[in-house]
Amino acid sequence: MHLRRILTASLAAIAVLGAAACGSDGPADTTEGADLVIYSGRSESLVKGILDDLAAETGVKVGVRYAGSSELAAQLLEEGDATKADLFFSQDAGALGALAKEGRLESLDAAVTDRVIDGFADPDGHWVGTSARARVIAYNPQQAPEVEQMTSVDAVLDPKYKGRIGYAPANASFHAFVTALRVAKGEDGATEWLTKFKANEPRKYDNNILVLDGVDKGEVALGLINHYYWYERVAEKGADAVTARIHFLGSDDPGALINVAGVGILKGTDQKAAALKAVNYLLSEKAQKYFADQTAEYPVVAGVTSKHDLPPLADLEKSSIDLNKLDSLETTLALLNEVGLT
Repeated sequence: MHLRRILTASLAAIAVLGAAACGSDGPADTTEGADLVIYSGRSESLVKGILDDLAAETGVKVGVRYAGSSELAAQLLEEGDATKADLFFSQDAGALGALAKEGRLESLDAAVTDRVIDGFADPDGHWVGTSARARVIAYNPQQAPEVEQMTSVDAVLDPKYKGRIGYAPANASFHAFVTALRVAKGEDGATEWLTKFKANEPRKYDNNILVLDGVDKGEVALGLINHYYWYERVAEKGADAVTARIHFLGSDDPGALINVAGVGILKGTDQKAAALKAVNYLLSEKAQKYFADQTAEYPVVAGVTSKHDLPPLADLEKSSIDLNKLDSLETTLALLNEVGLT
């Protein structure tokens, strides 16, 4: 079945969850009358500040439509050449790769992609990373102190965690993690893992912030999230006010995936120059510092430091999975539907 049809079918349930996460009115859509239209799978709360700065710095009138990365990837495939989008700002490499595979992204010059750390851009130049994040296990030390000793995400399948695990099924980073499972374990192995995970009756949350809330309040003992949600919480409230802790898995494991948020220019845009300005701005020192300090992510341009006490990116024993192998989004979403984890 073609990617577009599978994505559309698979996203029916995910769209409901995404709408619930955004509230009844949803995030702002400012695309009307804009010179440069960005479809952003990154949430408004995380990136509105830098996109406002982008407009001010470049002099381009920017309009943004916010939704989930997987949802927007499906929409962009449906819209095809008729889309009003000029730039896709994705929460993960998988959605960008899915569009690149379908020929929907322009090629970026090596002068752009060479600006980032090796491995954080498409080798064919269709997309470039703007920030990086690590998958971690958030845990409540009063309920599951043993998480600190875990070396593989397989440990969360232990029946003792039945009903005590939180996850965000509509989140693009969770989709990327599942794709990494498929790459690492094969289709049968990933299906088996997800079936066991479902049997543990994990608790669904609308987004990763709520997963962290659930862990912090003791609703669940542990949760699958990205690292920066915890660092943002600590920066906001202070470490003493946050019960939850996070654990970086110290092995070559899908649960140790380091993914990127990134951007790609839509094929056929008549605003390519403005879109390229936006890409270059997001790789500028000012923007990279924003991601490092304001969203607690890892900058992807060498030499940019963070105010947060993050373990150095180079020191993490990250998964060896090539980010370009995360492009089979359609198969991942179909599998999640099949197993019943949407």
